[in-house]
Amino acid sequence: MRAFYALTKPRVVSLIVFTAVIGMFLSTPEMVPLQILLAGTLGIGLVAGAAAAVNCLVEQKIDALMRRTSWRPLPRGDLTPAQTVAFAAIVGGGGLWILHAFVNPLTMWLTLGTFVGYAIVYTVMLKPATPQNIVIGGASGAMPPVLGWAAVTGEVSTEAMMLFLIIYTWTPPHFWALALYRTEEYAKAGLPMLPVTHGQKFTRLHVLLYTLIMFAASLLPFVIRMNGWLYLGAALVLGGIFIGYAVRIYRDYSDRLAQATFRYSILYLSLLFAALLADHYLVG
Repeated sequence: MRAFYALTKPRVVSLIVFTAVIGMFLSTPEMVPLQILLAGTLGIGLVAGAAAAVNCLVEQKIDALMRRTSWRPLPRGDLTPAQTVAFAAIVGGGGLWILHAFVNPLTMWLTLGTFVGYAIVYTVMLKPATPQNIVIGGASGAMPPVLGWAAVTGEVSTEAMMLFLIIYTWTPPHFWALALYRTEEYAKAGLPMLPVTHGQKFTRLHVLLYTLIMFAASLLPFVIRMNGWLYLGAALVLGGIFIGYAVRIYRDYSDRLAQATFRYSILYLSLLFAALLADHYLVG
């Protein structure tokens, strides 16, 4: 059971589910209906876990070559590929059924599209083929708040796409900070990550540029009056700290700094979405 649980990449899925739930609450001035909240959270979480399992299956040989992933169940031999396929089918299929039966068909189809985008388009097609894999494939990772919004409203609105844009622009600096201090491992695994193909200086510049783009995107909920001054203050402070990390990475790089930036990027997204929620109910 521990091996199957590890297949789902629980830390990653927890952030996915968190942003999806925030999307649900932001979509309505009232409380989210309990059935939608529970079924939507469970369904999205199960499908996300199934996508992570497929990712582990496809990348099992790569994972075995990298220190940060060599502990996963498939490289260790704790599970077989057949067990992984069966697990992903049962968990993913169950999640889609829950979304269709207890939420709405739109959320189910959007979640299925997100699954295909991550497990197939990103993992199989983009990641081994182009250093822009995380930029293009990041669209699937940015979908959770849209899924949450659709679960409550049955539609995808401009506000939902603002949430999508925040995560989409957050993904490159978040992931490239990791890739910078794992460059040798990615090179050993034969993956064309940006610091492998274009060098660290080029990647450091792009971390800074995408952080600035992300900062601008984070202000859009205030610009379109989706959120108010409380959120704006949080976005300015959190984004300013992120920019500070990015500037330091560009000017005075170290692996320790890249690690700190990667860790902060996760905290940044969590706190930013928490600020969205707090502003929505406390101010809005």
